[in-house]
Amino acid sequence: MTFRRPVSPPNRRAVLRGLALAVPAAVGLGTVAGCTDYDDSPDALLPLLDAAEADAQAARALGGSGAEQVAAVRSAHATALRREVDRLNRPRPTATSAQPATVAGAAELGQRLGDARTHAARLVPELPAYRAGLVGAVAAGCAAAQQLDEAFGAGQPGPLQRVSAGPLDEAAVGALQQALAGEHAAEWVYTTVTAFLPDSYDNGLTGGGEAHRDRRLACETLLRAAGVTPRAAEPAYSGEDPVSDQDSAVRLVIDAETDAIGAWHGVLERTEDPGLRDVATQALVGSATRCTSWRLDAGRTPAAIALPGRG
Repeated sequence: MTFRRPVSPPNRRAVLRGLALAVPAAVGLGTVAGCTDYDDSPDALLPLLDAAEADAQAARALGGSGAEQVAAVRSAHATALRREVDRLNRPRPTATSAQPATVAGAAELGQRLGDARTHAARLVPELPAYRAGLVGAVAAGCAAAQQLDEAFGAGQPGPLQRVSAGPLDEAAVGALQQALAGEHAAEWVYTTVTAFLPDSYDNGLTGGGEAHRDRRLACETLLRAAGVTPRAAEPAYSGEDPVSDQDSAVRLVIDAETDAIGAWHGVLERTEDPGLRDVATQALVGSATRCTSWRLDAGRTPAAIALPGRG
C-alpha cells in the first residue's frame, strides 16, 4: 500500500480515400485491404465532450465556490476528451443537441453532473481499453464534483451491482489482485482510524468500511470464479506518517481511498470484459466520491479530483 488542444492530425478519411484511389491505379488492384473497414460514424465521446464544455460554461456563469470547482473539473474533462476525439479524428455530425451553457441553479447543475456520470459509466464496458480508463475517470470525476455540495446531489453509492465477469486473462487477474490488495488495506484503515476520530465521523467510517468490505468480497468472488486464489490480507498496513491524532487519521483514509482509486482505474485499462469493467467503474466512482468527502474535511485543494486514477 503506497501512502505517500494539440494540432489536429491529418484527416484520416482523406488519407484513406487517397490510398484507395492511388494504390489501385499504381498496382492494378481493385481495393485496398482495410480501407472499407474504416468506421465513418461520429465519435462516441463527442456527446461527453459537448456536455463537459457546456457544464463548465454553465458552472462559471452560475458562480460561487462550489460551482467554480465544478467548472474546473468539467474543463479538465473537456480538455482530456477533446484530445482523444481529435486524436481519432472521426467525422462530426452536422447537427448536435448540445445542452445550454447556463443553468437555473445548483440543483440543475448537479443533475447535469449526474447525467454525465451515468452516460460515461454506460459507455465504459464497450470501449477500447485505452478509452475505458479515460471515460471511467470522467464518470468518477462527475461523482466527485457532485460531492462538493448537497445541492449537487452529494451522497454515497450503494453496494456493488451485477458482480460477474467472463473468463479473465492474466493482465485482468493481476489488476484485480491489485484492487483486492487495495480493498484489504482500506478495510484495515477504516477500522484502525476509529480510535482517533470523534463520534461525528461514525457514519462515514461505518459506510466506508462496509463499502470496502463489499468490494473486497466482490474481488474474491470474481477471482475464485476465474480459478484463481485471491490474495490474502497483510497482518497490518502503514502509511507515510504514523497515526497519532485526528489529522493524521484523516490523511490515512484519504491515502487509502486514493490507492483504491488507482487500483480500480488500472482494472479498467487491463480488461476487455464488460462485466469486470462495470464492477471497476462502480468501485472507482465509489472511492472518488468518498475521497472527496474526506478531502473536504481535511481542507485539501482541490477537494474533487477531476480525473480520478489518471495522476
